[in-house]
Amino acid sequence: MLVAASPALANTCAENMIELRSGGVQAQFEIELAVTPAEQAEGLMFRENMPQFSGMLFIYEREQRVSFWMKNTLIPLDMLFIDSTGTVQRIRENATPEDTTPIPGGDNIQYVLEINGGMSQMLGLSDEVEVRYIGFDQEKAVWPCE
Repeated sequence: MLVAASPALANTCAENMIELRSGGVQAQFEIELAVTPAEQAEGLMFRENMPQFSGMLFIYEREQRVSFWMKNTLIPLDMLFIDSTGTVQRIRENATPEDTTPIPGGDNIQYVLEINGGMSQMLGLSDEVEVRYIGFDQEKAVWPCE
């Protein structure tokens, strides 16, 4: 599922798939959605593992200031804080399991993608990560679905 820049991934815009691109690398993740307050409160708590190219996308109605913590989360996670255009504004790598210290995502965040800890480094994600997802406003998206 990890592809170098040359041949692009097929456009797989679907509700359960999200794509990242950064520095000539593209990756695709199968995702679960956390949309309701109850889903967002539970997140990935109490899970002992997660497949390598899987994750959870937290979706907020509008851009806002967000902060996460790792209470009851048993696996390390990378958190990608994304604005309404699908641009990653901040990456928090390897958040410590069960840590209750707040992890600020910054202002103007509408989405947060949680993936396995260490994936951001493995993929070589930089500060210029673009995200493609069918649920983004396609007119504003930096990498729209086609």
